[in-house]
Amino acid sequence: MALIAYDKADVAAFEATRHLGNDALGAWREAITRYLDPQPGMRLLDLGCGTGSWSQAFRAWWPATDVLAVEPSAAMRERAIVSPVFAGDAVDIPADDASIDAVWLSTVIHHVPDLPAAAREIRRVLKPGAPILIRSAFPGRHEGITLCRFWPEAITALNDTYPTVATIEAVFAASGFTTAGLESVAQISAPSLREAATGLRREAHTLLQLISDDAYARGAERLHAAARTTTGPLIDVLDLLVLH
Repeated sequence: MALIAYDKADVAAFEATRHLGNDALGAWREAITRYLDPQPGMRLLDLGCGTGSWSQAFRAWWPATDVLAVEPSAAMRERAIVSPVFAGDAVDIPADDASIDAVWLSTVIHHVPDLPAAAREIRRVLKPGAPILIRSAFPGRHEGITLCRFWPEAITALNDTYPTVATIEAVFAASGFTTAGLESVAQISAPSLREAATGLRREAHTLLQLISDDAYARGAERLHAAARTTTGPLIDVLDLLVLH
């Protein structure tokens, strides 16, 4: 099973707090296009698309491409902001062999219970040499993640439950993939720490769901205390791992 089932409560929290603004999206667009040159007619797979915010962005950025949005959670599909969104997951992708020009997975890879099977299925649908772009937090690379500043227990949850870069590279190498790049991308996650604290929804964050209630309460207190004096935008750093 995935780490989080994403029922209606989880999805509502995700939808309310996890959609990125234009500033954050712009940083990711720059990073993505260092590895991908979208051309008319290309087919991009947004795998585990959630409520579809990345699919929406891709369609706005590259209107001549075909974006295939796929999501396993029925609750996510019901609240999607794009259409259509197809049922499917990393081991059962509704696409023909060698029909996809790029696969995008945003904060999804830790929810995949069988990485070797996923690697084989992604290999099946991708055209030869096409990239997989994985946006994620990875163990040992948490320094720029706000949640880990205020909830140190989230670091333990990250290390215990998320696959490392090395693990992903090794698993996907068995299906013929090699690493094309790994870079950290800084994004503006909120206009301020105060706004982030005010809008915080535990259900929207996998790492916060994996820690105890007491640990969550202590971290929330630290966050709200810091928010009273901290100014400026909230910057988070996640990684982009690219395989082909």
